[in-house]
Amino acid sequence: MILAFSVAPSGVGASGPASDDSGSVSQAVAAAIRVVRASGLPHRTSSMFTEVEGEWDEVFDVVKRATEAVLPYGSRVSLVMKADIRPGYEGELDGKLERLERAVADGATPRE
Repeated sequence: MILAFSVAPSGVGASGPASDDSGSVSQAVAAAIRVVRASGLPHRTSSMFTEVEGEWDEVFDVVKRATEAVLPYGSRVSLVMKADIRPGYEGELDGKLERLERAVADGATPRE
C-alpha cells in the first residue's frame, strides 16, 4: 500500500517548543518526518503530504508513531490520510510516477 498523510498540531500551544511565533509547524512536522525516515520504509515528502509504502500494519505503525511525535506541539493533532491499497504490488511509490511521466512525454490527448 501507499499511504499519503499529513499530520500537524493545532489548538493551544500549536507553535510548540522553540516557537518563533510565525505560526509555522515545521518543528512538529520535522519530528514526524524523523519517525518516517527512521522506519526504513520507502517514503517521499512534499510540501503538503508524506507518502509511505509498505504493508498495512507497518505503514499504520509509522503513521501512529509520527502522530505521537507531534502531540507535544499542541493540545490537538490533525491527521489526514489517503491510501492506495493494491495487494501484490511493490515499488509503486516510484512506479506510478514513472508511468505518469511516460504518458506525459508521449503527449497523448483524450479523444474529443
